[in-house]
Amino acid sequence: MTCDFLSLAAAGVRTLQPYQPGKPESELRREYGLSDIVKLASNENPLGPSPKALMAVKEALDQLARYPDGNGFELKAALSQRLRVPMAALTLGNGSNDVLELVARAFLTPEHEAIFSEHAFAVYPIVTQAIGATARVAKANPPDHEMPCGHDLDAMRARVTGRTRVTFIANPNNPTGTWLKTAELEAFLKAVPERVIVVVDEAYLEYVEPDMDCPDALQWLARFPNLVVTRTFSKAYGLAGLRVGYAVSSPPVADLLNRVREPFNVNSLALAAATAALEDAEHLERSKAVNRDGRRRLLAFCRQQGLGWLPSAGNFLCVEVGRPGRDVFLELLKRGVITRPVDNYGLPRFLRISIGTEAENARLLDALGDVLKG
Repeated sequence: MTCDFLSLAAAGVRTLQPYQPGKPESELRREYGLSDIVKLASNENPLGPSPKALMAVKEALDQLARYPDGNGFELKAALSQRLRVPMAALTLGNGSNDVLELVARAFLTPEHEAIFSEHAFAVYPIVTQAIGATARVAKANPPDHEMPCGHDLDAMRARVTGRTRVTFIANPNNPTGTWLKTAELEAFLKAVPERVIVVVDEAYLEYVEPDMDCPDALQWLARFPNLVVTRTFSKAYGLAGLRVGYAVSSPPVADLLNRVREPFNVNSLALAAATAALEDAEHLERSKAVNRDGRRRLLAFCRQQGLGWLPSAGNFLCVEVGRPGRDVFLELLKRGVITRPVDNYGLPRFLRISIGTEAENARLLDALGDVLKG
């Protein structure tokens, strides 16, 4: 008789659905026999890593037989100097997803609750359910709001109870691209009890334009010791394949996160690449400029085609395609263009489209125009 392993699993794991990443190019090659593929599904930097980061990786290759620095001293020192925070406030992760899970492991139990918004990043419910904690999902902003489908902080605040231990806020949010403005996020931090850990996920902060009024939450760390700010090198820094991110918090909170952090959770190549990437301001600015120009072109196409979209401060646009988004996604796959359907986020008539290079964007718009005609 085969053992019923499902019955042996933790209660939260039994009904857990794994995270679904963007479709990889290799999978599309296998399924459709295509070779000319454009991937605009996972919000990656189309320019790739900084040349300085690539050089640092090459120089670190001869140390692969050695364990990485478990404390990540050099990267922490570089971040400390860049962000003007003490090294004791930093926690490194295998991508910022890892740090989000560390928060859940450190502060959630089956007796506690986590709050996040409808249409928020899929990792928040995953880490909450895996721990066995209760997810309290707040309704998002209505369609006629300035930030449709974005976080409604009043609704989130109303869900805080005596059992609430963590609140996850993505700013800008994935997959919508919407963002919270300075005054409203600061007011939320003031209103939430100090016993509630407030995680502000800033994976896309580098792409925010100065006129958007999307705050850098690090400015509030000294005032709110329950604040945790998470960031990543996967997006604007182009290091998604190496998986490195970090959290900035009060030292007592960082101490707890580091207690549950796996030993050597960031590999030596990632540590070297991220440290070098911080030094290449020119590459970062070029990446932001490519994103700015590409987003402008995609917005112009949407206006021309009469398509709706959600406001975005990230390196992607969530576009309302006027029909089931997954149908358009599948038609684009046949044309060698990978985008991201977001029906699993409660947005069935939208596609999330990453901004690519000029050539990639042109290919997308030709294919999407063709699909919409048909």
